[in-house]
Amino acid sequence: MTKLSVNINKIATLRNARGGDLPSVTEAARRCQDYGAEGITIHPRPTERHIRKQDVYDLAPLIYTEYNIEGYPTTEFIELVLDIKPTQVTLVPDAPDVLTSSEGWNVKQHFTFLKSTIASLQKEDIRTSIFVDATTDVVKYAKDTNTDRIELYTGPYAHTYPSDPQHAISDFVKAAEVAQSLELGLNAGHDLSLENIGYFVTHIPSLLEVSIGHALICEALYMGMENTIQLYLRRISVAKSSLS
Repeated sequence: MTKLSVNINKIATLRNARGGDLPSVTEAARRCQDYGAEGITIHPRPTERHIRKQDVYDLAPLIYTEYNIEGYPTTEFIELVLDIKPTQVTLVPDAPDVLTSSEGWNVKQHFTFLKSTIASLQKEDIRTSIFVDATTDVVKYAKDTNTDRIELYTGPYAHTYPSDPQHAISDFVKAAEVAQSLELGLNAGHDLSLENIGYFVTHIPSLLEVSIGHALICEALYMGMENTIQLYLRRISVAKSSLS
């Protein structure tokens, strides 16, 4: 079954815009899990423009599903996650000042750095994932870093899906097939939404987890958080059922 991990960064963005503690990041994490989310994702950045360092600690005892922390592996970030020991750490190549992730790692160029970082996390029994583009060569290089999983950057899929779903999914199918042949766990995320999630899951049967934040929070503003999470779970379940 493909698990749904809800990225709650946007909850923190809204809180920080006004100051104070509302909306509560911890309450959002509790409710997302109670409503059926199978994981909580956060992406703390050095500027703390959304998730703050203290949030990372405050959330840790409250997450009873899976705790996925994304981030660029600075020394400070690695020290933080080694202290928290979440279920999974997803390494992303973002510069500190970017608004959002826009590409995957150049694994060949950063191979030694990634392999060493992954080893330090796995030594503490933290599952590792690295954020990559959907190209078969990158997937093969990723396998050699000894990462447990990869997360496919789905921005290009989401961009092309409305006009040409078949073309949009083609590279992701190929990348997923290579990952499966290499026994490499497969996650996906970025701009996945209620509109495009079903088609993606149907065509990527080996998909273990999707991390969805911006679209889900936007949809929840219109339809409510509980209803939105249930709609995602239903569409993922229907897509999976069609494969059996």
